[in-house]
Amino acid sequence: MNPSSSPAKYTSPYNLQRPVTMPKPRTKRQAIRDERKKKRRETHEENHQANEEERSSKRRRVQDEEQDGEQQPGFDDAANEQEQSFRGNGPEVEFFGMLADEEQEYFRRADELLELNQFPSSEERDVFLQNVYKEAKGKELKLASSQSLSRLMERLIILSNTRQKKQIFNAFASHFLSLVQHRFASHCCEKLFLESAPVVTQELGGIVPEPKVDDEMDTEEDGEPMPENTMEDLFLMTLDEFEQHMGFLLTDRFGSHTLRVLLVVLSGRPLDDAATKSMLKSKKKEYISVQGATATADELTHQLRAVPESFTLATKKIIQDAVSGMDFTALRVLAKHPTGNPLLQLLLELDISLSHKSDKESAASTKDTLLYRLLPDAPQSLSDESSQAAEFINSMVYDQIGSRLLETLLTNCPGKIFKALSRNFFGERIATYVRNDIASYPALRVLNRASKDDLVEAVKKIIPAVPLLVTKARYNVLKTLFERCEARGAYEEKSALTRALTDALGSDPKNVVPKLCHLVEEESADDKTFQQDAPQNKTAVVNHGCQLVSAMLKTSGNPTKVAQKSLLATPPDLLVKLATTSMASMTVLTTALASPAAPQNEFFHKALVGALAPHAAELAQSQFGHNVVLAIIEVPSRGDRSIPFHVKQTIIGALAEHERALRDSWMGRSVWRTWKGDMWKTRRSDWVKWAKEVDGPAEETKLKPWERRKLDQQRGLQPRPAAPVREQVQAEEQHGE
Repeated sequence: MNPSSSPAKYTSPYNLQRPVTMPKPRTKRQAIRDERKKKRRETHEENHQANEEERSSKRRRVQDEEQDGEQQPGFDDAANEQEQSFRGNGPEVEFFGMLADEEQEYFRRADELLELNQFPSSEERDVFLQNVYKEAKGKELKLASSQSLSRLMERLIILSNTRQKKQIFNAFASHFLSLVQHRFASHCCEKLFLESAPVVTQELGGIVPEPKVDDEMDTEEDGEPMPENTMEDLFLMTLDEFEQHMGFLLTDRFGSHTLRVLLVVLSGRPLDDAATKSMLKSKKKEYISVQGATATADELTHQLRAVPESFTLATKKIIQDAVSGMDFTALRVLAKHPTGNPLLQLLLELDISLSHKSDKESAASTKDTLLYRLLPDAPQSLSDESSQAAEFINSMVYDQIGSRLLETLLTNCPGKIFKALSRNFFGERIATYVRNDIASYPALRVLNRASKDDLVEAVKKIIPAVPLLVTKARYNVLKTLFERCEARGAYEEKSALTRALTDALGSDPKNVVPKLCHLVEEESADDKTFQQDAPQNKTAVVNHGCQLVSAMLKTSGNPTKVAQKSLLATPPDLLVKLATTSMASMTVLTTALASPAAPQNEFFHKALVGALAPHAAELAQSQFGHNVVLAIIEVPSRGDRSIPFHVKQTIIGALAEHERALRDSWMGRSVWRTWKGDMWKTRRSDWVKWAKEVDGPAEETKLKPWERRKLDQQRGLQPRPAAPVREQVQAEEQHGE
């Protein structure tokens, strides 16, 4: 459909000025902004640019000084000099101008319509988008740097096809360095990089979908088609703009964040991975989306992406350019820099994966990589306490920012270096480190990679400190110990940890779950003082305690036995509280239902479900508790992990009594649908057959006749003949008789 033949309300930018539904009235703040904009336009262009550059440089300097002053109170003289060099030679930020009032009103209204996405049909929505693209052509830089309209630019990037993304790349070309330093334009650059990453993989495989022929954005004003670069070339040309300024972008407030996104795209890492998201998205970042927008390459964001060889070479060059010219002192300062540290973590992780894939390659490679810049002459130098590498490790362990880089180093470094780090720094001091709020996190990384012998020695050193860990609510340390002992097969240590934890909680195994999950209020004065000192951490403490109980339920032997015994001793009202408090507390019960019963506790599942059954209707309407009811139907009726079938019948009967209440909430509807309540009401015998299928292959009833015959053949059974064939066989048998 040609945009020029679209309805009048979509063709002109001024048709949105006076729509049937008037936009929100302008606030006083908006009026002040408009007045300021008019004054700026009246100012001479040269004076305006000079004043703008002066103000931006002062603003950047003041913000950096305030931010660094709060989080980095004291550096030595060399560190201060290096800190000034990080931000002293930054490039000038361009001013792209401002939109006219009529244009701002049009784009603001367009942003509202796209956010609501209440178009009569998809065709009208496409027509509207084409007109917005047409009006935005040549104004991309102004839109991206606008506080109120950068959201529209992000939405346009989300909805763009491949050629439109490339045109936005071309519009931003030669201005990327200024855009990534801008508060709002940097978000547009990040969105453009993330949305364009799957296109690189698609072009590499030759499966790029062709855009519509009548797309007016694909042609120049004279009607000739635009020359088109590949997305790979566009990314590489963008990198060329950053090449001389990598050192500055490391600590730039907005540029470092955009550079992180670019590195993730170049490396081919999953874009929707949990670790990647936490690295790319700030907690204050506003999430921009479009209702009903479909992700064309959604599968490429959840898995490793194939990237061209040029991206790998570009990543290595970025790492080299970013730290070139930095001595050991500069890297040490950068490791504790609040803005530079996250980017340095990513650079180190990529450097290790690209240059140190194995110890042999590491030994054969040059010592000029980022890893050996941080740890000179490692692993031999790590045994010398006076070496630069040893000083670096000791200075990072207790630092709130530097310890995060140390975590990345311990997680990804080659085996020889890890063994040296573990032996020289964490082996004897592991019990001291796990008691500290900051140093415990690098210590946990060591425990996750420790061998069985090293883990056994670490557990022996940590067991005397278990009461202190419980007092300080360092449950994540105990959780890691249980998980690693289970993975390494350290059976005696699991029992020793369980005894130490039980003694620290009062010597009664029945109190393990109520105390760890904070189901009852502590009466101890010391505990009350601790809770008053850190009330904001109470939710995190409860979640960590619940995660510890879940880890015990997954750990065979005494940990499972103690946790199950404590759950059975917990009153039903506290079990309901456990099921409905939070996602972590609910997971305790679902994990218990999914875990096999411990020896001498064969009736655990029957007793637990029996205590929850009277509250099934209440749990089914709870945001978290309904997951427990969903888990009950998955438990078989016979075997080691089983509950009697009549208990399930009792629960579905209780749910049927509250059917109307269940249908009023999405949680209740989910439970009613999963338990097949309608089938229970109308076809009771079919429901009984379905419910008992949990004991055997549950998918068998869903099979087609030919699939069922194939399954019988795989089992070695004679396939059941079809109805006409059965009649013929019976007739032949009777005739034979």
